[in-house]
Amino acid sequence: MPDEDDIQVEAVNGLPERPPAGEHILWQGRPATWALARDSLAMYWVAGYFALLAVWRVGVSSVDMGFAGALPLAIPFLILGLIACGLILFVSWMQARATVYTITTARVAMRVGAALTVTLNLPFRRIASADLELRRDGTGTIALTTLGETRLSYLVLWPHVRPWRMKQTQPALRSVPDAERVARILAEAAETRVSEPQIAARAPSPMAAE
Repeated sequence: MPDEDDIQVEAVNGLPERPPAGEHILWQGRPATWALARDSLAMYWVAGYFALLAVWRVGVSSVDMGFAGALPLAIPFLILGLIACGLILFVSWMQARATVYTITTARVAMRVGAALTVTLNLPFRRIASADLELRRDGTGTIALTTLGETRLSYLVLWPHVRPWRMKQTQPALRSVPDAERVARILAEAAETRVSEPQIAARAPSPMAAE
């Protein structure tokens, strides 16, 4: 029977522990599978590549065989393209299923990873800016620029990062539905949190005590 310490159950979906008093969850979501396949795994480019190979094969062979005779030669390329796109969709579905993005009144949390699951906590005071890349279908990516010497692994977080920013990795909420509304929730929560006054309690000085 496995030891209880080896079994970890999330107190709250997507968070490593229950939020402290005063912190509330404002939004939770995950990537849209099709949008993630399109944006992070370049499914459209892969499909176009195999379609181009099929057209090229038919065009070259039709010189000697005629168009009708060369047309069946495109079938293997089209089948390979369908298999490749199917694999990309499966990987995207697995990634989306394993991901939970959370915006609270104090931070952004990202539970990511289909094989190796990690949870990234980013308090608003460690976020310098957030950039929204919006698609026509309403999905979009919100990339976060962190402050200070925060070092994040591009490979560990991929595909939940801004593409090609390897020197300074930018974690990102990738391909989320209704991204404009999510970005507005994030902006309002961060603005409210950062504008709160920080009150530090300290012991009175001896003169004040007298």
